[in-house]
Amino acid sequence: MTTPGADAVASSRRPLTEASLSSLLPGTLSRLMVVPSSPSTNTRLLSLAAGDPEGWPHLSALVADHQTAGRGRAGREWVTPRGAALTVSFVLRPTHVAREDYGWAPLVVGLATVRALRGLGVGAWLKWPNDVVVEAGAREIPGWGRWRKAVGILCETVPGQEAIVAGIGINVSQSTGELPVPHAASLASLGATGLDRVALMRALAGELRGAVALWDAGAHPRAEVEKVTATLGWDVAVDVPGAAPVAGRAVALTEAGALVVRTVSGDERVVMAGDVRVRRG
Repeated sequence: MTTPGADAVASSRRPLTEASLSSLLPGTLSRLMVVPSSPSTNTRLLSLAAGDPEGWPHLSALVADHQTAGRGRAGREWVTPRGAALTVSFVLRPTHVAREDYGWAPLVVGLATVRALRGLGVGAWLKWPNDVVVEAGAREIPGWGRWRKAVGILCETVPGQEAIVAGIGINVSQSTGELPVPHAASLASLGATGLDRVALMRALAGELRGAVALWDAGAHPRAEVEKVTATLGWDVAVDVPGAAPVAGRAVALTEAGALVVRTVSGDERVVMAGDVRVRRG
């Protein structure tokens, strides 16, 4: 595994600016705001979009060069060193996707993220329902096997609107010592040769635009999402809210994006939400 040099890390951590990302306008994004820091890009963009819907149209984006209080699913915190990650939230306003199908949002966003990373040479996969992982660990970690989390995704609806704020946090240049938990990884710790956050943002925005356009045009995302979902085929235990864990083999996604787990008795359990733990490497 190649370890990026100090110069590559320093270059990656140069501040992101609207000027450096200007090529995304007007073709890929409809609006772009870049701020030096923000507690949570999702929290901030939810407030901005709620207060000014017309000012934040479909495929608007808020990028924070440094996110100081990032949020994950179930209220988890996500914190990175300054300039070490790409932290961005997008406004999605699909006009032909019913609100009851918004549960697909993190999976569609995850699909776009996987494609962007693969295009840059990273062997990324989707871990249901909202993480992007790479199989790269030298040792197995309970609940994760040899998989390492490089990306977190958080999708939230804008109150009173047919709109979604999709937050994506990609670990880019952190060293192993800068990562918060043993199962985390960064592009640098995975040996990626390119740590350019500008190139990563361009790739991500382009893939997201394409994936959401197909979803909005009526193409059901299940088949494409299943192709990149590493969870399928794993022996898992899924911690579900307010109930006993569901253990078995993850075998498919439903039409609604739920995970189907086949238990040892042969029964198929449908899990709408939960934390997946790997039961094998």
